[in-house]
Amino acid sequence: MVAITFVTNQGKTVNAPENSNLLRVSLREQGGIPFKCGGGICGTCKCRIEQGLEHTDAVKPKERKHLTDDDLRAGYRMACQTFVKGDVAVSWEPRTGPR
Repeated sequence: MVAITFVTNQGKTVNAPENSNLLRVSLREQGGIPFKCGGGICGTCKCRIEQGLEHTDAVKPKERKHLTDDDLRAGYRMACQTFVKGDVAVSWEPRTGPR
């Protein structure tokens, strides 16, 4: 099992099986990562891996449509496209306004 800490959600930490999809864990455990499509099309689930970036899988082509090289170097990923192989801490920009 791996530990996933949702920094923006008051540091909520949950356990998930290794190689779990970050967005699916957030949905299942009420982690709070914002999303719309869940398929790498909209870019809503952009998040930053604060700790444990080395425990994520390779960047997907769909992510490169939404994230610049600078974003990737800074630890940004698309939660719907990211699979976690070890402990991570993730943050995101809280959504404002009507949903």
